[in-house]
Amino acid sequence: KGQKMAQGTDEDAIIDILTKLNVSQRQQVLITYKSTIGRDLIDDLKSELSGNFERVIIGMMTPTTMYDVHELKRALKGAGTDEGCLIEILASRTNEEIRRINETYRLQYGSSLEDDIVSDTSSMFRRVLVSLATGNRDEGMYVDDALAQQDAQVCLILQSDPLWFACFMPLGISLTFYHGFFLLVFDVYRGIANKDITDSIKSEMSGDLEDALLAVVKCMRNKPAYFAERLYKSMKGLGTDDNTLIRVMVSRSEIDMLDIRREFLTMYGKSLYSFIKGDCSGDYRKVLLRLCGGED
Repeated sequence: KGQKMAQGTDEDAIIDILTKLNVSQRQQVLITYKSTIGRDLIDDLKSELSGNFERVIIGMMTPTTMYDVHELKRALKGAGTDEGCLIEILASRTNEEIRRINETYRLQYGSSLEDDIVSDTSSMFRRVLVSLATGNRDEGMYVDDALAQQDAQVCLILQSDPLWFACFMPLGISLTFYHGFFLLVFDVYRGIANKDITDSIKSEMSGDLEDALLAVVKCMRNKPAYFAERLYKSMKGLGTDDNTLIRVMVSRSEIDMLDIRREFLTMYGKSLYSFIKGDCSGDYRKVLLRLCGGED
């Protein structure tokens, strides 16, 4: 019954109850709360909670696809665009997840995700996001050694051209996308050019376009490592990027958090749990540590 909503909120009880449930079970809690109390639990939580604690709890209570949709809309609306959020979600979600996001986005906001991206972004970066937002990539593991050699040669020839990504984009995010094939392209490219494809992107691209193409490559190679890096960068330095930290912890907690934790420890020599414990404070930290799921 909301754990003392009327007399004062018991944050520890909310944390203890909700972090023991999965997303589906939390949706059942919403239904049961409505039928027994006669009020909307989300509304009650919003009225009682605030700040980062509210954001992470509401995120946990939101269905997975709807959470992505809300984050994309937040990234697109207002005075400034959160390009990092757009890149992260669109580069890392599967075809089926992208299709559900598109359908839910249109139902929720009455406009298409693609139209909102086009109206809020520009130039080459817009092209990359629109391509990613189609959700039409073939996710098979087709491999053709000869074709991989040919495409790696083309990438090498065009890398000195600032628009060389016009070749890379159809390879990485078009209808002919094959996961295993393009991992092979990257390996062949390294052998031919004596440098990694990411080094070429960094030397020829900049800003949001560079970030987007790097995210595509990183997610193809090792998605948990990509999210481990996102978490690390959200917490290192003088200020915490709360938006990114909350989004990744909430959205990946039931998908690949164990893998992310493993990659984080390997990459940074410190557990994700201890990093969060040292960077965050209060009830907000308690929830993130529960979502992390372990100290190793």
